[in-house]
Amino acid sequence: MEDNFLDLFDNKEKAIDHALWLNFKYRIANVTFGVIHGPDNNWAVLEQTTSDEMEMPFLDVLPKDLSELSYDHIRHIRMDKEPLPYWESIIGMISVMDGEILRYILHSKIPLEKLIRHELASRGFDKNHRWCGFDKAFEIWLK
Repeated sequence: MEDNFLDLFDNKEKAIDHALWLNFKYRIANVTFGVIHGPDNNWAVLEQTTSDEMEMPFLDVLPKDLSELSYDHIRHIRMDKEPLPYWESIIGMISVMDGEILRYILHSKIPLEKLIRHELASRGFDKNHRWCGFDKAFEIWLK
């Protein structure tokens, strides 16, 4: 990872989404990212070390998770001409799925979290993507 990591965004929501993703992506390295006001009335995402060097503390804007994601926020993500790569993948999976299947998932209340957990367990890795074996993975993911 580079020394002075800094990404600039015109949209606060996008900066927050990016910081959340980076905190997840670099969780094993124990690197923390946050958001500050950018230089041109925009938003900057940077790591804690850079924030400390600049003596600019992170804004208290990062939610714990995205469980409260609003339809308005989703609309902005979908309209973004340059979406964050992980949003592009997630939205892409859903966009190409047959509409009748999507309606059935909602109608039947299929627990997508359980399907995802089962898939991850069957791959044999822990929550930090470290091989732990199938038995341990099932214990971790299917508690």
